[in-house]
Amino acid sequence: MAALLLGVSAVTTTANGARFMQNFLDGAPPVVRDSDLWPWPWLIEHPEFFATGVAFSIALLTILLIHEFGHYFACRWHGILSSLPWVLPAPTLSGTAGAIILIRSKIKSRDALMDVGIYGPLAGYLASAAAVAVGFALSFTPAQDAPKAIVRFGSEPLTIQIIHSLLRHWDPSVPSLDHIAPHPILIAGWIGLFITSLNLIPAGQLDGGHILYAVSPRLHRHAPKVLPFVLFLAGATAWVGWLLWGVFLLLPAMRHPKVNTDRPLNDGRLLLAMLGALILLMTITPMPFYGNSLMHFLH
Repeated sequence: MAALLLGVSAVTTTANGARFMQNFLDGAPPVVRDSDLWPWPWLIEHPEFFATGVAFSIALLTILLIHEFGHYFACRWHGILSSLPWVLPAPTLSGTAGAIILIRSKIKSRDALMDVGIYGPLAGYLASAAAVAVGFALSFTPAQDAPKAIVRFGSEPLTIQIIHSLLRHWDPSVPSLDHIAPHPILIAGWIGLFITSLNLIPAGQLDGGHILYAVSPRLHRHAPKVLPFVLFLAGATAWVGWLLWGVFLLLPAMRHPKVNTDRPLNDGRLLLAMLGALILLMTITPMPFYGNSLMHFLH
């Protein structure tokens, strides 16, 4: 099943990547027309362009797999049974809904829970940051009369701002953030950072939920009472997708299974928890897309 899902995801992400690449070569934003959101009719007419999406597909799938293998090897280290990573194809802007592993046995300690929670986003973060750096190096400044995007990426997370500043310091020819034709690998890195931030939301059975539970089961119990409403507010004012995440955290299936908490975390793993919080701050962006809040659509 894992191999089948990966194969289908390779096709869907390559299809979307081909559309991104053609717009990039034309000096245009990633999404400039409605057909860019569903590239299959265009690819049926121009099948020769399909292979141009491979760079985006490889970059994004590599980020997702590195993230999930971080979880997988942490499970193996602690003797926890889990599946291989499943990459989920979907009709989204990227061609995938992300990746998961299925944990099939009980997590027996807070140390194990911390390791399983942190090593996925840590590995995925490093892979995403590397893709962002490569993507900036391959991007260029478009013409002044380049077409306008119909899907506009929102405020950049701190990681992108820092990497961009460093690269501009070393090479002033790197295009500015407000006027750039982004290479598809840069888009893949941005998506990887965004997925990392979503997984680090400290609630439920998300990676951030595992980390918070390992640090303080009491705080974890109170998180579902507060975070969904914070996300509902963000969905109304910043990005409508937060509404779905708020509902997602309220589902009974998101309740965290009990883990033995008799033994406290050691200092090293408390530092890992702090690192997880730092990665969340470095990747989160309340408005990942401009003009996509609930209030915007109502108006």
